[in-house]
Amino acid sequence: MQRMVAFAQQYGLSVRLAYYPPYHSKYNPIERCWGILENHWNGSILDTVDAVRNFTASMTWRSLHPVVELVTTVYETGVRLTKAAMAEIEAQIARRPGLDKAKSAFPTLEKSG
Repeated sequence: MQRMVAFAQQYGLSVRLAYYPPYHSKYNPIERCWGILENHWNGSILDTVDAVRNFTASMTWRSLHPVVELVTTVYETGVRLTKAAMAEIEAQIARRPGLDKAKSAFPTLEKSG
């Protein structure tokens, strides 16, 4: 959440988060793309990075080839904000009345200068 708020502030964006209902992957476009890829590789063994990249480069979804990049960044696990730091982030999040906490929006922030 901290990185999302920082990104919105840096670029002066209004970000609206939409959460899909649990067990309803049919509504999530990336899940459909994964299904197409699974059918495309048709049970082949994906035992190397090159095998995965070759299959993804040769598939199409909605007449488009996916953009595939190898990410080698190691992400830290167990990173947590203190309650005070999280409260500061929460103060920048506008929640729509009547929606639960999961459905949030970050306010539009004006760029200075």
